[in-house]
Amino acid sequence: MYDLGVKSASDIKASPTRQSVLLSRLAADRDKEVFELLFGYFAPRIKAYALSLSCDDATAEEIAQQTMVKVWRKAHLFDPSKAAASTWIFRIARNTRTDIARKEIHRAPNGHDFSALEDEADTPERLVGRSQDVDIVRGALDALPSDQLNVVRLSFFEGLSHGDIADRLGIPLGTVKSRMRLAFHKLRESVGVSA
Repeated sequence: MYDLGVKSASDIKASPTRQSVLLSRLAADRDKEVFELLFGYFAPRIKAYALSLSCDDATAEEIAQQTMVKVWRKAHLFDPSKAAASTWIFRIARNTRTDIARKEIHRAPNGHDFSALEDEADTPERLVGRSQDVDIVRGALDALPSDQLNVVRLSFFEGLSHGDIADRLGIPLGTVKSRMRLAFHKLRESVGVSA
């Protein structure tokens, strides 16, 4: 397919560049074959991500499906100069999971009592709080040693598995897991979250 040698979802696994090119082509051409490749690659990973966050199987499947529908609809908003395709798609997945969780929390117990529902509009206080949270997390990440920061970025910003990180960095899988564990411990201490 195209000039990238992509014929199946597995062909895009190790190439963030291919992923970004395919997502950009989806935005430009609305090509169903390109979407099928992206869906085949990302939907199972999104479902696994949702399951890792303690979602049940049905909810994880719903998150994957809704995320990929949003990718189809919003592909024109993807900017490869700002984020990798996997980062952009997993951000949509994370937001979708949050939206679904909010709907579950806000469901009225008897189906008719709406007095407990919160206004979900962003207030100035929420925007300031969110900005402060971002600054705290950014500072905590900046304080990590480079070897730990590298595995965190590869995992969360590029969406690589621990095995893929080990392959990319040429280090043992146990080292990746150890660095990740140390990074999370330091991040929890930095942001003041107990384990």
